Amino acid sequence: MNQRRLAEAYSFFRSWLRDPLLVAAIVPSGRALAKLITSEISPATGPVIELGPGTGVFTRALTGRGVRQQDLALIELEPHFAIVLQSDYPNAHTFQINAARLSRIDLFDGRPAGAVISGLPLLTIPSPQVLAILISAFGKMRADGAFYQFTYGPGCPVSPLILDRLGLRAERIGGTFANFPPAAVYRLRRRAETSHSLRGNL
Repeated sequence: MNQRRLAEAYSFFRSWLRDPLLVAAIVPSGRALAKLITSEISPATGPVIELGPGTGVFTRALTGRGVRQQDLALIELEPHFAIVLQSDYPNAHTFQINAARLSRIDLFDGRPAGAVISGLPLLTIPSPQVLAILISAFGKMRADGAFYQFTYGPGCPVSPLILDRLGLRAERIGGTFANFPPAAVYRLRRRAETSHSLRGNL
């Protein structure tokens, strides 16, 4: 592990000590998980929103797949991580806000995003806030946009009740044992019959 990765791991661990429910893991996600969660993303996807980028492991994978910094919106609540992200990705749009407030900010001059990559620990977030996060995220995406979420749990981290309420379907796109702890990635999309705005479900 190089010096940069060691510094990131230490910073991540300190953030976990301050708020274990918010960070939910003691080390950053690994490259295998970053490769998996971004595997369906390309420059053709259009703008991408990243929720909870932390130390930028998924962000590096996104730029490595050809996504321009200008087409990235980084939504990070932790002040230290937000400062580092602004330094590392000066042309990206970095916002230090709660992801549930995403609907309140203007992104990409009004262009809808093609995907959302989420590093948020949804399993430790109260259901009403998960609902608000999903409504805000899908409200910023095209009708065919996809929300990618990883989890350390045995199933989709979004409950069937919330999926049904919002007219979403979840599909597991893969898992990796090369991450600590092992993780899986789910893709959430609107169901074919869901044509109305998700904001109407609040």
